[in-house]
Amino acid sequence: MYALVESGSITRIFSNPKGFELNGNQYPSDIFSKWTKSEKEAIGIYEIETDTTNFKDQEWYINTNESYAFGSGKVTRSWGTATARPHADTLWTSQDKTDGRIPDGKDVGDVAVEGLKTKLIRTIKKQAAGILQDTDWYIVRKADAGTAVPSSITTHRAAVRTKVASMETAITNAADTPALETLYTYTEQEDGSVTRPLGELPTLES
Repeated sequence: MYALVESGSITRIFSNPKGFELNGNQYPSDIFSKWTKSEKEAIGIYEIETDTTNFKDQEWYINTNESYAFGSGKVTRSWGTATARPHADTLWTSQDKTDGRIPDGKDVGDVAVEGLKTKLIRTIKKQAAGILQDTDWYIVRKADAGTAVPSSITTHRAAVRTKVASMETAITNAADTPALETLYTYTEQEDGSVTRPLGELPTLES
């Protein structure tokens, strides 16, 4: 990304190289790749440096107040303090009903906006359903033909359901968004393996 600086102020941001007009002169897009740093800066084109000090993982946070500043001969892109995404569901309130904001079919106490916990638990259950689907045919065969389900399959399917329950409990009990993020954060262990506190759903291979 580049910025055009005129009289000490940023007047334009270039997300991608493109031709532009400046002071009556037309400049082609290839100046961004062909001109040297000094040549570009001589006409006020500066490559943007990014300060990620306040930038956080967008899965868990809303990054706010993106801004660009020019100083000390460089243009810097930065953000304000990130806001944690709501971990709990937001419910419709009596005030919402009074104000007529509750849609048809919904009432006070119903979910207005899902929080991270609800979304994460739904994702885990969907992943578990996909894993169990691979062995569903054993269950169908048992129902149709009476063929016994191998014990390894029964054990595996039970393990998946048990892990789903423990993961759901961990997510539900997380105090806030940073706690949820911690559950999902992978770290390298002494043996070289990479794990996360939440753990993983078991597979037949595991």
